[in-house]
Amino acid sequence: MKVAIHQPHYLPWLGYFAKWAAADLFILLDVVQYEKHGWQNRNRIKTQDGARWLTVPVHARLGTPIDEITIDDGRAWRVRHLRAIEQAYARAPGLAAYRDDLAAFYARPWTRLAPLAVASATWLAGALGITTPVRLASELGVTSGDPTGRLVGLCRSAGADTYLAGADGARYMDLTQFASAGIGVLAQRYEHPVYPQIHGEFVPFLSALDILLATGDEALAILRRGDRWSRLL
Repeated sequence: MKVAIHQPHYLPWLGYFAKWAAADLFILLDVVQYEKHGWQNRNRIKTQDGARWLTVPVHARLGTPIDEITIDDGRAWRVRHLRAIEQAYARAPGLAAYRDDLAAFYARPWTRLAPLAVASATWLAGALGITTPVRLASELGVTSGDPTGRLVGLCRSAGADTYLAGADGARYMDLTQFASAGIGVLAQRYEHPVYPQIHGEFVPFLSALDILLATGDEALAILRRGDRWSRLL
């Protein structure tokens, strides 16, 4: 039983979904603090002028839990994001198939960041064809304040024998806690694939919305070409 755990991100990148697809269960860590200038409320798409940030404006103070972060809906960001996507991918082969879904997503009256980020990620996972089930960490009753202890507790709650760690997170974990719990650890070493894009030279590390709209039904197979894992435990 392989479990991956990750913070909710807005329209996440390819490596996020590669880890999701490799797991038997994907847990969205909706109990962490908000990160300013992180990926919880922003990501990038590709336009004819290069990569462009799509940022959800929020009301936030340092140290606030992500589930308490509210969205500043007075800035018409939903209209701007949808328009930016439609303009950037007007000639993309996949836009027609997902235009209505995107319009419906941005028509919803979002008030909090966590549900928005979760919904954007789960919609994109489904559109890519990822079938791995997802759970929210807040539903699993794990209360440890220690970062590694929380991960171990979530893995135990899910019945995992293997934890799929991100490349960055693997450097900060206390592996002895996983060893004591009898849980193996694999670290992601994702190698970004090159795929056909619109608007000129290839740009990596965009939202996976880019590969979905640019390559359609081939997106997941291309995305998973970057799968690489190393065993830490």
